[in-house]
Amino acid sequence: MAPGADELLLGFTRALRAAGLSVTPDRAHGFLRAVALVGLHDRAAVYAAGRATLCSGRGDLDVYAQVFDSWFLAPQAEAVAREEAERTLPLASLSDDPDPAGQHSRDDPVHALASSTEVLRHRDIAEMGPAERARLAALFATLHPRPPHRTANRATPWHRGEVDAHRTLRRTLARMGEPGEITWQRRGRRARRVVLLVDVSGSMSAYADALLRLAHRFVTPGTRGSTSKRPYGRCPARGRVEVFTLGTRLTHVTSAMRQRDASRALVAAGQTVPDWSGGTRLGETLKTFLDRWGQRGMARGSVVVLFSDGWERGDADLLAEQMRRLHRLAHRVVWVNPHRGKPGYQPVQQGVVAALPHVDDFLAGHSMGTFAELVEVVADA
Repeated sequence: MAPGADELLLGFTRALRAAGLSVTPDRAHGFLRAVALVGLHDRAAVYAAGRATLCSGRGDLDVYAQVFDSWFLAPQAEAVAREEAERTLPLASLSDDPDPAGQHSRDDPVHALASSTEVLRHRDIAEMGPAERARLAALFATLHPRPPHRTANRATPWHRGEVDAHRTLRRTLARMGEPGEITWQRRGRRARRVVLLVDVSGSMSAYADALLRLAHRFVTPGTRGSTSKRPYGRCPARGRVEVFTLGTRLTHVTSAMRQRDASRALVAAGQTVPDWSGGTRLGETLKTFLDRWGQRGMARGSVVVLFSDGWERGDADLLAEQMRRLHRLAHRVVWVNPHRGKPGYQPVQQGVVAALPHVDDFLAGHSMGTFAELVEVVADA
């Protein structure tokens, strides 16, 4: 059953707040009143009403557009819009003074939507319906991947640390031997490359869309107005994230993932991948990756994240051999299994058994909450 118009609109304001916008109760109230005037059936008018009432600056516009597309293109939004096309949006529940004390009761729809969003963050993606998946797509804007770093060989000037003897001596010579200010230096930091290997075989089809959306968050530049302190687009890690899909063959989809809009990036990736929802030959595809890209440097010193449930149709011994190669080359190997966090799960699949001795982190990957944990693991690698 489609939710009511008030619930749909208040849920949208909650999604914007989760994405980093400062949506106060007064702004949410103004948005509801504006939509009541223009009509929920007119999507362009709803977009303009929200942009005028919910955005506080130019930096909010990109995030607003992304969350709006993800939220109002959902089937539930279409159903509510059709119901509201012939009648006025009810405003009986809205007063001229929205919550003057600044407090909400437990029955407030905003708090109800906040609770439902928190539940959605921990729901298994495979169990979600189309409407819940549409809401989940908006939550990806709350993920802000940060690049892992390594110590660079070259030192950089700093206000403390080790004495920079060469610069100090040059300054002294420039002053004709007169003592001058001592200069300091420290080892610089460089972003490590992150390589994402996403299993898109038939057994992973329920998670493939969400995993590629997660990969898109790693690849795309930081969004203006983001609350992240060091998004990929504002640091040296930009362009140092690579994405491949695994199935019966290996496909390089980084170019598709670089499109700013997540939905368009997924469509482009789908047109690129020839073996979507097919079989799984992890050993063969990993060997292809290491022979063609990894051995030449892409995997060397990188953080490699493999998303797969471990169902291997090929030779498990070959997979173990290739995971051993990968572990020797990479700085850290992370295996993300969507079944890892489910009650009663045991790593008995032959692919998982073969790979686990060569994995540094074995993580769950079935919900938005587990994706947030993965982002932190990669950042701290």
